[in-house]
Amino acid sequence: MESARKLVNGTAAALPDLTTERFPHLERGDFAVLADRHLRFFEDLLGTEAVLTDPVKVAAHNIDWDRHARGRGSVVLLPASTQQVADVLAYCNREKLAVTPQGGNTGLVWGSVPVFDEIVLSTQRLNEILHFDEVSGVLTCQAGCVLGDLDAYVRKRGFIVPLDLGAKNKCHIGGNLSTNAGGVRLVRYGSLHGSVLGLEAVRADGTVLRLMNTLRKDNSGFHLKHLFIGSEGTLGVITQVAIQCSVAPASVHVLFLGVPSFPRVVDAFRASRAALAETLSACEMMDAECMSVVVDKLGYRHPLQSDSPFYVLVETNGSDAQHDREKLAKLLQSVRDADIATDGVLASSEAEMHTLWEMRLRIGKGLWADGCLYTFDISVPLKMYYDVVPELARHLRDNGRPVTRVCGFGHMGDSNLHLGVTTPTFDPELLEWMEEFVYDWTSKRCGSVAAEHGVGFKKNRFVHLSKTAPALSVMKGLKDLMDPNGILNPYKVLPLGLTGKSC
Repeated sequence: MESARKLVNGTAAALPDLTTERFPHLERGDFAVLADRHLRFFEDLLGTEAVLTDPVKVAAHNIDWDRHARGRGSVVLLPASTQQVADVLAYCNREKLAVTPQGGNTGLVWGSVPVFDEIVLSTQRLNEILHFDEVSGVLTCQAGCVLGDLDAYVRKRGFIVPLDLGAKNKCHIGGNLSTNAGGVRLVRYGSLHGSVLGLEAVRADGTVLRLMNTLRKDNSGFHLKHLFIGSEGTLGVITQVAIQCSVAPASVHVLFLGVPSFPRVVDAFRASRAALAETLSACEMMDAECMSVVVDKLGYRHPLQSDSPFYVLVETNGSDAQHDREKLAKLLQSVRDADIATDGVLASSEAEMHTLWEMRLRIGKGLWADGCLYTFDISVPLKMYYDVVPELARHLRDNGRPVTRVCGFGHMGDSNLHLGVTTPTFDPELLEWMEEFVYDWTSKRCGSVAAEHGVGFKKNRFVHLSKTAPALSVMKGLKDLMDPNGILNPYKVLPLGLTGKSC
């Protein structure tokens, strides 16, 4: 198992505890146990090279990206076509074998790894780009294509994929859809519910739903694609995607501001939105702790002349470089004149823009240098966006729970906060204690306990804080309809009970 240690989050690390050991009261579903005859069927169907049973190779597929959960799956299946996925699921459904669909395994809510001994169904070999229409900008591909590879492919043709996130060089587009990933440019390009025109998915019984529409207008009945965007593989396995790409901007600029207080951060966002209008493509926030991490832990040079309590990164995507730069220069001057920002810099080269973005996107890597990182992905109304950070820090101090640091960063443009807490080593009891506080705090402010990372297994016992009881009942009904035997990604998304909140 020593070799498997190096496969977790790209770094050497001790194996996390088994999820079933951390949650000893969780009962395994009424599923069959994998037997030799099942393995023989899979090998005959897929070929022996596409059925992984070597414990070292399987180990990485059992461990989540943040090293907090580990399943006991003993086999990984690597289908290469929709038909193979359909045949696998039809067989598993008949045999009542539980299945965990898995893309790039970059999720942060324990949604793409087994809880017990589920079969891992990887989309790794579903990696073909099928077609790109250079007139409409519609890209069709298999679900296992890596997001960064897709973006590089369409950029060569004058377009961009309307989704960008830190894990883009590892995550799969099918996994992005399954979790309804948001990313850093949602404020400009919208969510996947809007940009995905069609998809193909396989239900638990092997039925293939081919919903590969490539037109922007189609009101011929229910839009079934939306059932699979954000349902995290619990209703079906996405195998193909049709996504509307955007024309690549001719002009990209980045402004980086030092801001004296969080109310001024909100003012900076409002000023940016008013001054930049449709060219505003991203508005990101990070606090002083985050800046300290990227400077001290990762070795970046501070981009401003002085420290500030908060920092705001503003990006524009436009068509006229001189005009866009002039607008940002005026914005910088206006926010300084209004004491919204105390300092700021307008990147003068592509290299400088890249560095500023790296500093924002590598905050998580820097925080991991403290030893262990706990992340909370929430959304709340913008005026109270940051309040939970000092409140959690105070709550930790008042209850005698020492941590290394508490910090906040995220996507100001869509009210999505990433709350980070670090300690020298992982403490599952501390995590559960913080979860109770953070998600209760979020619920009381009519926020969402799952902004963009999904629910998975990590948050299923808290989803009732963001969904009403009738809504949860409908979700359960859809699950029963689409997957009567419950074999697809069991123990994920849906809570054990059906009590809900009102807001």
